[in-house]
Amino acid sequence: MRLNTIKPASGSKTSPKRLGRGIGSGLGKTSGRGHKGQHARAGGYHKVGFEGGQMPLQRRLPKIGFKSHMARFVAEVGLAHLAKLDVEVIDLSVLIAAGFVPSHTKKAKVMLSGKLEKAVKVNAASGVVLTKGAKAALEAAGGSIVE
Repeated sequence: MRLNTIKPASGSKTSPKRLGRGIGSGLGKTSGRGHKGQHARAGGYHKVGFEGGQMPLQRRLPKIGFKSHMARFVAEVGLAHLAKLDVEVIDLSVLIAAGFVPSHTKKAKVMLSGKLEKAVKVNAASGVVLTKGAKAALEAAGGSIVE
C-alpha cells in the first residue's frame, strides 16, 4: 500500500447538496428553505429548544435530582489503604500525605473494602469517620478509634 493510492471507502464521501441550480434539481428557487419565515432568511436564528414562545419542554418538566456541594470535600478510603500505612495514629493529614485522598479533603470516610490484618489506631476527631462494617473490621483486627 502506498500513501498516494489511499482512497476513502466507496459511499463514505457524499457530494454536498447543490442548491439553487434550477427546477429539475429539486432544490431550485427557494433551495429547500420553503417560502418566507425565519428559516428562509439569511441569518435566520432560533435557540436550541425554542418553541415559538410556548413554554419549552425543558422548563415544563419538573426538576429532579440533587448534587451535593459537600461531596467534593468528602473522600472514601478502603480498609486495605489503612493496612498499607506505617504510622501509629491514622488521621486526615496522614491520608493526604500518603496520597489516598485529595489535598482539599475535609472528611475521609473509611469503607469496608479489602482486609485489615494489623491493629491500627484511627483518630476520628481529625475528620476520619468509619462505616459500621469498617468499624467492626477494625476492632476485630485489634485496632481502636481515638475520639
